[in-house]
Amino acid sequence: MSFTVFLGNLPAWVTADDIRSWLTAENLVADAIKVIRNPETQESKGFAFIEAPNREEMEAIIRRFDRAPLEGRLLRANQAQPPKPKAQLKAEAKARREAKKAQRNPQQPRSAFAAELAKVL
Repeated sequence: MSFTVFLGNLPAWVTADDIRSWLTAENLVADAIKVIRNPETQESKGFAFIEAPNREEMEAIIRRFDRAPLEGRLLRANQAQPPKPKAQLKAEAKARREAKKAQRNPQQPRSAFAAELAKVL
């Protein structure tokens, strides 16, 4: 079983070394830390994953960092969810695009007069 913590709402400047030093200062242990970055620009996407050695350590990391203030924002920490299959991600993205399109172009109900005029023309 994986004991991975999602740490979100991070400022762009945060590195894995920063997170490691925060954990060390709190006497918490991590097996691995990965700050997620944009592959093209290498800028942080504002979140990271922390691999804890066991459930107790994972829960301690979550308790310490969830809703902790940093530069006027509140960090979010919770147990990471397993990644979704790519097919499911594509289907969800398509559904969001279609919902947005429907919001932009709602079908207006026609009046009886407009319906009759459309038939004639």
